[in-house]
Amino acid sequence: MDTSEPLHPTLYDTAALQLVLDDMAVQLAARLHGQERITLVGIRRRGAPLADRLHVRLRQHLPLAHIERLDLAIKRYADDLTLLHPQTQLTEQPEHGQIDLGGRATVVVDDVLYFGFSLMKAAQYLLGKGARCLHTVVLVDRRCATLPIHADVAGLALQVAPGQVVECHVPPFEPTLQIVLVAGAA
Repeated sequence: MDTSEPLHPTLYDTAALQLVLDDMAVQLAARLHGQERITLVGIRRRGAPLADRLHVRLRQHLPLAHIERLDLAIKRYADDLTLLHPQTQLTEQPEHGQIDLGGRATVVVDDVLYFGFSLMKAAQYLLGKGARCLHTVVLVDRRCATLPIHADVAGLALQVAPGQVVECHVPPFEPTLQIVLVAGAA
């Protein structure tokens, strides 16, 4: 009989995260109350399907709002050293070249707020596209951002050891919606 702990313990399973996403949508809808035009921006990779899930929920809470969806491709993963890029890079998609976010409430969604590089790059880009009302949303806030950015709506606040990695598994990139804890290099 194997009594050892799993290699990557699950902190939150699908059922728990569905409730977290429901609560995040309620919080976000309260912030967006009265806004008629909203742009919901997902940071690729896992922020995009999370934004899709929030989009469905927001439509229930804000049925009269016109909610657009778009995604940004940003590369820098400070929470996963196997994917770390030396500089945070945002690749503008051709279809985003002429976007004007003026007069729209803009919401940027990511999976984990760690140091804040991805959210900061997204905020700078969206402000350059005319966003004047910008909200930040993350599934997990590690509460250790080093840049002057915070999550307006955070599903969970997880303070874990610096050597540990919080992995959000989000379909379609993983088979199951869950959050696991991975031990970092010793």
